[in-house]
Amino acid sequence: MSDDDYVYDEDSGEWMPASELAAKRVAANQVEVRDAVGNLLADGDAVTLIKDLEVKGAGQTLKQGTLIKSIRLTGDAQEIDCKYPGIKGLVLRAEFVRKR
Repeated sequence: MSDDDYVYDEDSGEWMPASELAAKRVAANQVEVRDAVGNLLADGDAVTLIKDLEVKGAGQTLKQGTLIKSIRLTGDAQEIDCKYPGIKGLVLRAEFVRKR
């Protein structure tokens, strides 16, 4: 579709340019992930743990202040995927991290 095409938006009940409707749908599909103090997190950010966390299945405890580099967002507003040496498939809750 070109920018001159107007389409009907069923949510708002209005006609709008196709490009504007596409941008609106992309924005609606984005999930905002915020850390413990309210900072917006994005892919590739570095975070610091704000409390000691026991890692199930790894027999390890990640201490407060541990730096986790290069996080990935999962599409869930409260979970982030990350890598840490010795732990595979580490998923942390956003409420336990602070953006670095």
